[in-house]
Amino acid sequence: MKKRALITGITGQDGSYLAEFLLEKGYQVFGMIRRSSYEKLDRIAHLQQKLELIQGDLLDQNSLAAAIRQAEPAELYNLAAQSFVPTSWNQPVLTAEFTALGVTRLLEAIRQINPKIKFYQASSSEMFGKVRASPQDEGTPFYPRSPYGVAKVYGHFITVNYRESYGLFASSGILFNHTSPRRGMEFVTRKVATGAAAIKLQKQAKLKLGNLDAKRDWGFAGDYVRAMWLMLQQEKPDDFVIASGQSHSVQELVELAFSRLGLDWKQHVEIDPALFRPAEVEHLVGNAAKARRALGWEPKVSFAELVRMMVDAELERQKVN
Repeated sequence: MKKRALITGITGQDGSYLAEFLLEKGYQVFGMIRRSSYEKLDRIAHLQQKLELIQGDLLDQNSLAAAIRQAEPAELYNLAAQSFVPTSWNQPVLTAEFTALGVTRLLEAIRQINPKIKFYQASSSEMFGKVRASPQDEGTPFYPRSPYGVAKVYGHFITVNYRESYGLFASSGILFNHTSPRRGMEFVTRKVATGAAAIKLQKQAKLKLGNLDAKRDWGFAGDYVRAMWLMLQQEKPDDFVIASGQSHSVQELVELAFSRLGLDWKQHVEIDPALFRPAEVEHLVGNAAKARRALGWEPKVSFAELVRMMVDAELERQKVN
């Protein structure tokens, strides 16, 4: 009998990599998608014959209960959220509904239908925001600097609450920035890779970016979904920081991407003040020592390899189109 897993947000970057990973492990994989996501199946198109997709919405309690009853999962991975930080300024209430209250609705459905389901909550390094200590680990206080970060803090602590109050196996992965060729176009790593490839192919002349000094701890999404799975294979639920432990500026990202294509970034990149955040997150860098120790997890892809992978994939994609 195959182990069954249900993934919310399966059409996203992490959902697609996690689905691939679980299928390789021999799981029967169910993906919950909103009706409006049906057109956005490109990330899982190569897997679609192997997946079972169920309609559901984090805003609708009944649909979550129905999805859980249909999938009968042993493991439930909650990767669905309004996940783009700048959008959370424009849609703060909707972000809270999806990213905060959506977690409560899922946990409540698990509690009522089958409390033995193991639950993974996608927490975020954005919860640290205005950092209190560096590097950040599981004990670092949260100080979120965006509606998205605030909503993620709620989702994180409601997961802890259900674990401690009802004895649910509920773990949170505090994942630092992770990216891939499947990243959404609105994220800076994909924007840089796409822009550099387009400039190389002479499809555009300039790339507009915001704060080049902003630093992030970037890793490869394929490495990070492995950590999610490892958390649910432990004897006890817990929370883990997942990070590379290295910090890189947007400028370093730009330099690597453009040099990969033999371009001088200074001739093509323009700074646009409109792309700066209302409140910038200063310096996020994670300490994943606990995950290394308890889960045996290590990232396999370096930052330089990740940028090369993204630029090469983008170049291929744009040559075809």
